[in-house]
Amino acid sequence: MNLTRRHLLTSAMLGLVGCDRVVTEMNREFLGEGLPDKMPPPPAGAEIDPDFHLLSRAAFGPWPGDVWKLKKMGHEAWLEQQLHPERIDDMACDLRAERFESIYFSAGDAYEFRKPVLRDEITRHTLLRAIYSQRQLFEVMVEFWTDHLNIDLEKGDCIYLKPSDDRDVIRKHALGNFYDLIRASATSPAMLVYLDGKSNKVRRNTDDKPNENYARELMELHTMGVHGGYTQQDVYDAARCLSGWTFDRNRFFALNAGESFFKPDWHDEGEKKVLGQVIPGRRSRQTAEDRVLANAPTEYQGEKDLDRLVEIVCSHPITAQFIATKLCKRFVSMEPPASVVEKVAAEFTRTRGDIKCVLRVLFGSSEFAESHGQLLKRPLKFMVSALRALMADTQADKVVLEPLQRMGHGLFQYPTPDGYPDEELPWMGTLMWRWNFGMALATGKQNGVRVNLYELRKQMHFVPEAWFAHLIGRKPGPEELAALKMEDEAQFVGLILASPAFQRC
Repeated sequence: MNLTRRHLLTSAMLGLVGCDRVVTEMNREFLGEGLPDKMPPPPAGAEIDPDFHLLSRAAFGPWPGDVWKLKKMGHEAWLEQQLHPERIDDMACDLRAERFESIYFSAGDAYEFRKPVLRDEITRHTLLRAIYSQRQLFEVMVEFWTDHLNIDLEKGDCIYLKPSDDRDVIRKHALGNFYDLIRASATSPAMLVYLDGKSNKVRRNTDDKPNENYARELMELHTMGVHGGYTQQDVYDAARCLSGWTFDRNRFFALNAGESFFKPDWHDEGEKKVLGQVIPGRRSRQTAEDRVLANAPTEYQGEKDLDRLVEIVCSHPITAQFIATKLCKRFVSMEPPASVVEKVAAEFTRTRGDIKCVLRVLFGSSEFAESHGQLLKRPLKFMVSALRALMADTQADKVVLEPLQRMGHGLFQYPTPDGYPDEELPWMGTLMWRWNFGMALATGKQNGVRVNLYELRKQMHFVPEAWFAHLIGRKPGPEELAALKMEDEAQFVGLILASPAFQRC
């Protein structure tokens, strides 16, 4: 059946008045959330299917029918489509996720909302996007950069400022350019508050010292890494470059009160030297004629020190190596082969941080293709991959977010600037909550979620082995099949979700 304008308007109106169930039916009937009319059996090889593997890493896991669609498209075509999310119709997800008013407000205007509302809306919006968006690689990279440029909602006023940071920094640049991402983050009101750049001032004729918090994390976490080779003097001079950038929502008569701004009288105008490169200061004895001859600005522009600093740290060879290693750890293995790191780093350098180009190299590498089943899913990926695999219907209410909290992965709540870890050990203590969630989801006991195993089984002709293949991407081994008793189908599916195989991708 063709989708008409009337269908869309009806669905949108029902969504606005809260008829979530009707929106779900409209989405599944007309907007691609339902099962295809005909589907082949799930992958049945002894090794994880390559298409399933790609969807498990470059997406939050396959939705029923996605593996089949990918096989028809081919890896390169699918990846190219995902690298241009603006070309992908995401209307079904929009009807679920765009109901939250606060995600559209500027940093200054968000103070109109109560904190619980802000927390609820940004976390639900994020989870719904991860589950239902057709722009899966984009959402995966939003998660990656959210950790890379971590901001804890609970510090200071960050809860009021993070929605605009999520929209204007992370989502705007998630598949853009790394330099632009870092530049946007450096002046984000949320980051200025979180890492104390808001109070970084060096007023003339005083003993003020720059606040080094953001400058240190810019080098240690955002660009070069803890072993990047920079010195304390580099950090100090970087902080001087950044002095004067601040945020004040109470600026009267300002047309852009919700944005960060530069205060010249707070800026250190002296010469700086970062990583061996000199950033000139104000030349008080230079005449206007000298400046013209030197092709220099007629007036000193202290705010440009930030741009020069971003250029220096982002273009440093160690930054390319650090970002490449971090990407490979997230998408290849926790100990990625040096060969793939070097290829990704070289592409980062060649393209000056073009994230799309970097991801093409990463996901097109033989090292990625051979890495299936090596990574432990972090709790968010575990939960979302289970919800997607069972074609779950949810509005991501508090009762759905609570299990994620118990697993230790509360969204936007990691207290330190390094973001939630990729390493396995920090997540091992919460595996029981995963098992509980998997079993509750499959048996229909997870509040706030609807699944229909009968619909899946009827259309996909599932037998026990097929259920395993659908969820894991390969046929079960003899020991796995022996451990999974098919006394009750729902419990059987729950056991697979709780199995060691489903914990990895």
